[in-house]
This record gives sequence, C-alpha cells and structure tokens, in this order.
Amino acid sequence: MTGITLNPDQATELAEVFHLLGDCKRLRLVCACIDEPVSVHDLAEQLGISSSLVSHHLRLLKAARLVRAEKRGRQVFYLAADEHVRCVLRDMTDHLHEEDA
Repeated sequence: MTGITLNPDQATELAEVFHLLGDCKRLRLVCACIDEPVSVHDLAEQLGISSSLVSHHLRLLKAARLVRAEKRGRQVFYLAADEHVRCVLRDMTDHLHEEDA
C-alpha cells in the first residue's frame, strides 16, 4: 500500500489550505457557494456576518484557489473553485455523518 508523498513545499501549501478551512467562518463561506455563485451580500446575510468580513475571508480563500470570483455587472459572485474543492468538502461532510464502523 502506498501513501501520499509530498515534498516540503507541497506539505506547507496543503497545510495552509487546511489552516484556511480550519476557520469555521471561511469553511461555511466555501460550503455556502459550493453549488452556485453567491454574492457577498447574500453570503453576509446567510452567515450573519458583515460584508467587509466576508470580503476579507473571500480574498484569502481566492488567493488559496478555494473559491473563484465571477463579475456580473457591478456585483461579484463567488463559487467553489473547482470539483476538487467540492469533492473534499462533500467527502468530509459524508465522513462526519458515517456511523462508527
């Protein structure tokens, strides 16, 4: 059986991604826009936090390539970056709901 091999730079980058997702507000933001683009305003309302805080967290998530932005007129909508991000979050959510074996 073979494990996952990471060089030191890859391990650091992956740890930083998990660190970002370790903040419950950022995790909830990514989960809120996992299936469809959502505006900053709607994310702020949905999570009950200020638009400026949402924007701050989204900047960090975007820099880590966990979300991507789509501009529509004057509004920016955010969506989970790709299927890899969606799969990790869905798989871990499923894992949480599994019964102990």
